[in-house]
Amino acid sequence: MSFADFISLGPLITLAAAAVIAMLLVAAWRNHLMTYNFSILAILMALAAIVPAVQYIPHAIPPLLVVDEFSLFNTGLILVSVLIILLLSFNYFEEREERKEEYYLLLLLATTGALVLVISRHFMSLFLGLEILSISLYGLIAYLRGRERSDEAGIKYLILAALSSAFLLFGMALVYAFTGHMDFPGIGEALRKAGYLPVSVMAGFAMMLIGVGFKLGIVPFHMWAPDIYEGAPLPVAAFIATVSKGGMLVLLIRFYQDIHGNDYTMLWWVLAIIAVASMFAGNLLALVQQNVKRILAYSSIAHMGYILVAFLSGVQTGLEAISFYLVAYFITSIGAFGVLTVMSSSSQDAETVADYRGMFWRYPWVATVFTAMLLSLAGIPLTAGFIGKFYVVMAGVNGHLWLLLFMLVINSVIGLYYYIRIIAVMFKVPAEGDTVFIKPALPAEGNVTLALLTITLIVLGVYPTGMMQLIQQMMKLLV
Repeated sequence: MSFADFISLGPLITLAAAAVIAMLLVAAWRNHLMTYNFSILAILMALAAIVPAVQYIPHAIPPLLVVDEFSLFNTGLILVSVLIILLLSFNYFEEREERKEEYYLLLLLATTGALVLVISRHFMSLFLGLEILSISLYGLIAYLRGRERSDEAGIKYLILAALSSAFLLFGMALVYAFTGHMDFPGIGEALRKAGYLPVSVMAGFAMMLIGVGFKLGIVPFHMWAPDIYEGAPLPVAAFIATVSKGGMLVLLIRFYQDIHGNDYTMLWWVLAIIAVASMFAGNLLALVQQNVKRILAYSSIAHMGYILVAFLSGVQTGLEAISFYLVAYFITSIGAFGVLTVMSSSSQDAETVADYRGMFWRYPWVATVFTAMLLSLAGIPLTAGFIGKFYVVMAGVNGHLWLLLFMLVINSVIGLYYYIRIIAVMFKVPAEGDTVFIKPALPAEGNVTLALLTITLIVLGVYPTGMMQLIQQMMKLLV
């Protein structure tokens, strides 16, 4: 490995080394606060390692990896998201588990897997990153052993991940059998020379799409996703909704670009049908839910459908829209799960809609934050979510995707109902005799983290120019 390779992979190497050190720390000396502080330090060091890596981009480490502005931007986004999730985790696990330290080890390993996905340009590195991420999530989802739904959620994720990996491997084998390549540019070049999409490659892409679909939670591969969210610890649910899906989506973008996916009409139509189905299924199923975790789970399915509209536009503004939408979605989803985290007690999570009845009159600050996050998910102006959805619509207009845009508008109206329903419950004055969920004390770290997320949400909603300029500069190298 050359010096340039080492520096370019600095964030990944730092995090992988930190996971090994965390394992040794846990084995030698169990201390929750020490492991938590070390994990925070590891993420900060990985973020700092991005700075020297910028000098060498774009830099390929053939044949497996590529480090460019696109991958470094998403590496930074993932690391910042994990840092925020860590800040929300300490009090949550301090109140619940006797053995809390392994959580941080697993979280560092899962983040390492997501970073491998972000810089992958080869089937081998794709599968390696996916398995590191998935195996870590098995333990994270089932971490609260005393909770009845925790084991069920872990087993369901295990089954889904096993099916996902099996389909993905079979699909890769079929694509390799025809093209003779496992690197994404090589596959794209082989298909271009062939001039057509053979049946074996079509079948391979279909199986790979099934594998990716399970990870993204898109229709029709979404069936157990809400059960997994419901059974997982709240910080882990936030990680699945953001980092896990984001890493897979970045990989899908790179693969689709390298094989020139928009040149294949059948592939485009399959993704378009999945986008529409995800929007309708996510929003309509969220309407009937009384569990906030399940509402956010179905909401994330709908948001994947929105992102696919920009993905299918085939224009540069579509890729820019996806990047901004991911930033807004990460902030908003982590903020929403953060509110649930700080409001949960040691005996139960504040996860039903009824738990938030009259919350504005008891915790006005937290209710205001939750309102901002829900309005951003709904795409209301002055929030980052509105700007993200605006860019998705603009990409759809540039790509002339009128039918998909019509479906997006309809679903945005449907989604507005269940977000507003939670807000209405929070602002409702409790009637005399109502039993309300009361948390004895709110953690200081959680309040500070929620404040920073809310400020960022509004700043990006009012002044998105700086972020978009960074994204546009990044996309010039990818397209």
